[in-house]
Amino acid sequence: MSRLTARPLRRSLDQIRYVTPVRPAAARDLIASVYAQSERDFGMIAPPVALHSPAPGPLAACWIMLRETLLAPPAGGRAARETVAAAVSLGNACPYCVAVHGAAMGGLAGGPEAAAIASGRVEAITSTQLREIAAWALNTGELAAPGGPPFPAAELPRLAGVALTFHYLNRMVNVFLEDSPLPPATPGVVGRGLMRVLARIMLSAGRGAAPPGASVSLLPAAPLPADLAWAAGLPHVAGALSRAAAAIEDAAARAVPASVRELVLSQLAGWDATAPGPGRGWVADAVSGVPPADRPAATLALLTALASYQVLPADIDSFQRHQPGDEALIAVTSWASLAAARRAASWLVTDPPARATA
Repeated sequence: MSRLTARPLRRSLDQIRYVTPVRPAAARDLIASVYAQSERDFGMIAPPVALHSPAPGPLAACWIMLRETLLAPPAGGRAARETVAAAVSLGNACPYCVAVHGAAMGGLAGGPEAAAIASGRVEAITSTQLREIAAWALNTGELAAPGGPPFPAAELPRLAGVALTFHYLNRMVNVFLEDSPLPPATPGVVGRGLMRVLARIMLSAGRGAAPPGASVSLLPAAPLPADLAWAAGLPHVAGALSRAAAAIEDAAARAVPASVRELVLSQLAGWDATAPGPGRGWVADAVSGVPPADRPAATLALLTALASYQVLPADIDSFQRHQPGDEALIAVTSWASLAAARRAASWLVTDPPARATA
């Protein structure tokens, strides 16, 4: 890795807001294991992973989901997986993840394909296969072919797993990171060059990644939830999702009040994949029925799940006045993010939601 590239990578953890990530030199035990695997298989300790480090369980959960769906061998098919990652990120208005995974897609499939994703023009992707996969992922299954998703059935656990992972990560990134993975004020031509270099680092690390399932032992075994039964066809994906879900639920049990869980799950049950709004009046109305002491957590959890781009510093401050500490903040946002991701992934493997009409 060149000095030009290494310096921005070392400083990238400085872009994480609201929480203080564990620095690599200070990492111990589970955090150190996650960081070591991330450097080995992803080429770096990426900020979307590191932002979870105040809460070791959710950190490991995030990593094993990402690793076993997107990064685990075989290397063939990585272009389709990066396409899903970029398209889901586009649909969730997560420019950070669009930039990173659009660049990786471009490194595998060519610059025009990455440019199509970056511009939000999925229809301009020249590869018929990748265009259909992007439409399937971007539209939460709505544009899948009548006979099923536009890829072999054996790939459903992997590609739906990537989609679930990025529905999760996009929400966490929107809350805790800026819009770009590059340092502020990076000149355009320098930025494009850096993104290409970062994509090469990621893809090179992926080609030498350890076998499928190499990360799942970071967390204890857990049963696969019924709503994730579609992952059972690939044991390493099923193992990652089941263990991750259990770890995030365990962290939430100590930080997310029961009234907040009930509210978020009831809102998600009626969610039709459209953005709430306009404005933020919807969240004030929704939380009015929970106990006043729980409303800051309910506000933050609902915003994270349904409109993560609307989370404001004031929402974080209000939550932390009632529940101080970085670990609780990660526990609440990770639980809300995964709850929404599981709901969105269900539409990819069954029927898409009926959209509300004006």
